[in-house]
Amino acid sequence: MPFFLRPLRPLRPLRSLFAQVLLALVLGVLIGLFIPEFAQKLKPLGDGFIKLIKMIIPVLVFCVVVHGIAGAGDLKRVGRVGVKALIYFEVVTTVALGLGLLLAYTFQPGAGMNVDPATLDAKAMSAYAENAGKLTGGGTVEFLMKLIPTTVVDAFAKGDVLQVLLFAVLFGCALALIGARGKAVATFVDDLSHVLFKIMGIIIRLAPLGVFGAIAFTVGKYGIGSLKQLGMLVVLFYAAVAIFVFVVLGAIMKFSGFSIVKLLRYLREELAIVFATTSSDSVLPQIMAKLRHMGIRDSTVGLVIPTGYSFNLDAFSIYITLAAVFIAQATNTPVSTTDLLTTLAIALVTSKGAHGVPGSAIVVLAATLQAIPAIPAVGLVLVLVLVLSVDWFMGIARALGNLIGNCVATVAIAAWEGDIDRQRAHAVLDGAIVTDLVAEPADDLAPLRLSAA
Repeated sequence: MPFFLRPLRPLRPLRSLFAQVLLALVLGVLIGLFIPEFAQKLKPLGDGFIKLIKMIIPVLVFCVVVHGIAGAGDLKRVGRVGVKALIYFEVVTTVALGLGLLLAYTFQPGAGMNVDPATLDAKAMSAYAENAGKLTGGGTVEFLMKLIPTTVVDAFAKGDVLQVLLFAVLFGCALALIGARGKAVATFVDDLSHVLFKIMGIIIRLAPLGVFGAIAFTVGKYGIGSLKQLGMLVVLFYAAVAIFVFVVLGAIMKFSGFSIVKLLRYLREELAIVFATTSSDSVLPQIMAKLRHMGIRDSTVGLVIPTGYSFNLDAFSIYITLAAVFIAQATNTPVSTTDLLTTLAIALVTSKGAHGVPGSAIVVLAATLQAIPAIPAVGLVLVLVLVLSVDWFMGIARALGNLIGNCVATVAIAAWEGDIDRQRAHAVLDGAIVTDLVAEPADDLAPLRLSAA
């Protein structure tokens, strides 16, 4: 048959999810630039993709955690992993907060703006201030009480990952304690997780479509030139996240015996999706699957990743302190050392309640500012009028930094606890062991059928 009569076959590189996502990114930017009105109508594509992923997250987290704990047998070891994870989160988050303060005072991105607070509309901040009160009101006790769901069904219905995680830990521990009598339930949970990972595999095939819709909408609405308004703050934040990832997290990975660059290369498809959707939730199932594929124990992945989504927001922490000092500088508000330490302490608490709160970045920043008397209340309006205008661009780095931080945390704690097969992990990161987790997501819970590259 002549070559021109043969059926066209897709280019082999485009069979890669990463290549498809990159192509969707480019097409989305072009549509946003040249057909902005049409591009803004594509927003449902991105929103729909994220909703599809979020649809299975609560049940998937429950299954993975229960399966991991029930299969671990040693509940003391599971508890030890949980405690080590929380200690790690607090230490690394504090480093991130400190980095934000250091860079803000070194480069002073808000100096010279001379914004007059009297010219700002205080009514514009009302909705964010209301949500900010939800984070600061009640203190630590109130926050801890919110971890307990009203009912089990309510936790799953709201999609509150921490509440689901609490129930999953209790359920998994109970299964482990009753032994053989819980075997049938444990098997059912394991089988259900296989089904959920297969669903995830179907949904993730729509990632390029979701990325196309999300990036087209944002470029069409805000334009490429939107960065000019607060360019210094945006550039400094991206630099801060890059420093944190390659220096701080890179050192943690090296200490654990691995390379941060190889880990980023291994997670490139997920990072590309997060870049376009500005949501780390959109890749939570795939991230858990890939970390377990590396040879990390189920229970460790199941405990660290969901908990880290609320307790280990590294890039988010950098954003809080950097933006808080930026606002003080923009309004010519002197901030003392005591105020800086207060900012650090308050941010450690407010950042923990950020996940799942509408407009969480602005809300947490507002909550932090409300607790610092030196910064005028009208500074909250400045958050909306100025910082919110470039929040989407900063949201990209926040989502990427948070995701990378949680993946590094999982690897580090697994190495610390001896819950990682180092030989397999190195082989996976080096590309010597290859598998298609998108095509065969369910196999990740069972011994993987692998091919050597």
